[in-house]
Amino acid sequence: MAKLNKRELYSFYFDSIEFISNKILLMRLFHFFILASLILSGSSCKTGKKLKAAQEQYKTLSDQYVALERKLIDCETAVSEADKRRRVSDKEIEELNKQIVFLRENNTAVLGQLKDLSVITNSQAESIKKSLENIGAKDNYIQTIQQAAARKDSLNLSLVMNLKGVLGNLNDQDVEVKVDKGIVMISLSDKMLFKSGSYDISENAGAVLAKVAQVLNNQPDLEILIEGHTDNVPISKPGIKDNWDLSALRATSIARALQTRFGIDPRRITAGGKSEFSPLTTNDTAEGRSINRRTRIIIMPQLDQFFKLLERKI
Repeated sequence: MAKLNKRELYSFYFDSIEFISNKILLMRLFHFFILASLILSGSSCKTGKKLKAAQEQYKTLSDQYVALERKLIDCETAVSEADKRRRVSDKEIEELNKQIVFLRENNTAVLGQLKDLSVITNSQAESIKKSLENIGAKDNYIQTIQQAAARKDSLNLSLVMNLKGVLGNLNDQDVEVKVDKGIVMISLSDKMLFKSGSYDISENAGAVLAKVAQVLNNQPDLEILIEGHTDNVPISKPGIKDNWDLSALRATSIARALQTRFGIDPRRITAGGKSEFSPLTTNDTAEGRSINRRTRIIIMPQLDQFFKLLERKI
């Protein structure tokens, strides 16, 4: 499949939003005609069967309209997040380009001064050569960073849209997919995955994990970090000493299921517990505690590739 550059990718998403918006407008017009036909059929023939059929058709169209509006919101959110990351990357690139301009101007000034000298020693000539090579290396490095950032943004957008596509019919309070600090995060509520105070995966959770695993198996080059989180209510049960134990056991249960039930390579998986110490909100209310009890599946590039990029010499 051909890779899209940034401009083509943004164009694709804006076209998608325009298409969905047009489709929603058509659905609204169709709703108007259905309502009109309901009024006419009710006043002319008074036939109960036709009225019931028309009502069912209207309900189906209403459900489709709500689904299209949700897709439109998802697309607009994804494009907005990508635009924010692009602006940050553009600012970093601008700063690096300023450094290159400064080095080039400094090098030009040095060369101008050397022209006034009658003799240039071998060591001076070698120093000038290395300075020019360093400028070229920095320029190449900036281009590499730009290409890597573009690939990462494209991959993250693709992952988010794929995950929202397979998980689209689930409750937004139980499943959240977002991009934070350049990595894709899937947050799953504990009530969907586990029984209270337990780390055994429920039957309903199996269907959700199967959909997530389908997307993860299509991206074998990505690392998977699983984090277990709890509220601050103390727990002590046989085999579970405290919330540290519970959060870690829940994370490893998910990791084990992804490996044994859905065929994900365990070398890609890291699992750990965060206990009660990374809350999303206050634990002072039942609603807040429910939000804080969650499991996060974090998808990120392979760390060895990242460290190789950092170790590259300029």
